[in-house]
Amino acid sequence: MTNRRLRMGMVGGGGNAMIGPIHLRAALMENDIELVCGCFSRNYQTSLETGRKWHVDEGRIYHDYKEMMEREAALPKEKRMDFVAIVTPNIAHYEQAALALDKGFDVVLDKPMTFSLEEALKLREKVEQTGRTLALTHTYSAYPAVKEMKSRIAAGELGRIRLVDVEYTQGWLSQRIELLGGNNAGWRTDPSLSGKGGCVGDIGTHAWHLSEYITGEKVVELCAELSTFAEGRPIDDDAVAILHYTNGVHGVLHATQVSAGEENRLAIRIAGEKGTFEWHQMEPNTLIVRWADRPAEIIRTGNGYMGSLAKWNTRTPGGHPEGYIEAFANIYRNFVKTVQAKEAGETPTAEMLDFPNVEDGVRGLQFIETMVRSSQATDKKWQKWVEE
Repeated sequence: MTNRRLRMGMVGGGGNAMIGPIHLRAALMENDIELVCGCFSRNYQTSLETGRKWHVDEGRIYHDYKEMMEREAALPKEKRMDFVAIVTPNIAHYEQAALALDKGFDVVLDKPMTFSLEEALKLREKVEQTGRTLALTHTYSAYPAVKEMKSRIAAGELGRIRLVDVEYTQGWLSQRIELLGGNNAGWRTDPSLSGKGGCVGDIGTHAWHLSEYITGEKVVELCAELSTFAEGRPIDDDAVAILHYTNGVHGVLHATQVSAGEENRLAIRIAGEKGTFEWHQMEPNTLIVRWADRPAEIIRTGNGYMGSLAKWNTRTPGGHPEGYIEAFANIYRNFVKTVQAKEAGETPTAEMLDFPNVEDGVRGLQFIETMVRSSQATDKKWQKWVEE
């Protein structure tokens, strides 16, 4: 496997963007990546200022993403970027990712993968046609404790899974701060930029994805209600659903951005015949197991008793918190190692391939579409999973 650092470009992330700098910090954590180019904003002056701050050669700070893709593709192989991180509003994802793939670049893409389900299906075809690698930043699936929970459930420690209870509650949109400007709420609450889903697309997809990733089960039908509590907001800011998964598993999902005072409370409980796992994102190193026939256990990441998948995604000894940036970094590291292995003509290991991909992206848009259809239905509220 090649040992060189991969050269990264970025589209978006400039100015007052929140997620772009997080991507960059995570990407650089393992020293396997270097940022070599970017179009960081539609405003070229903002792009220049951002690129200079991040020590990018001014000759490779571009006016728009199309110029960036064209000029980078024309560079010698040993100099041009290897992949691009796309951290723009949802409306732009498909065109930017599709062009990158066509030009021979791998892609790291923020979620939801595209603006619409139609675009998601087209992007999957593009990935299949080009053979390139696409990673999607469903970050919460990359925490070591989550990996441990997934492994133990797959090994049958809880017996047959019965129930899933997942919630993601925030309060930052309890008022219409998007009207004030100067924040990241504007495009997220504008359906012309975000797509059909507001809260359900922004954080509901994280809750849904976490449930499927950990259990290995897939949602097959659901009954949902999407609500808008902030008066005048043109898109949902609260989402509730009853979920039916494969193998008879039932679940409840609640995602909201109007629970005033809440920060970033993502929590999941998974109950089986023998016991229940519980994990809270704001206490990420701790996994609780409540057994039917013995006292509860506290599992702490970074210790020798953790399984191989959790160890692969752990950087520090027990008691040293690994959080949001490190989870992002796990996705980037596994993506990089997959790309490096493929470049060397080798088969990536299962650990390398353990990151959300284009299939997760398609299911994410299917989840949004199914939730919206169920919420809008006037008679048949239960909706089968929307495939296309």
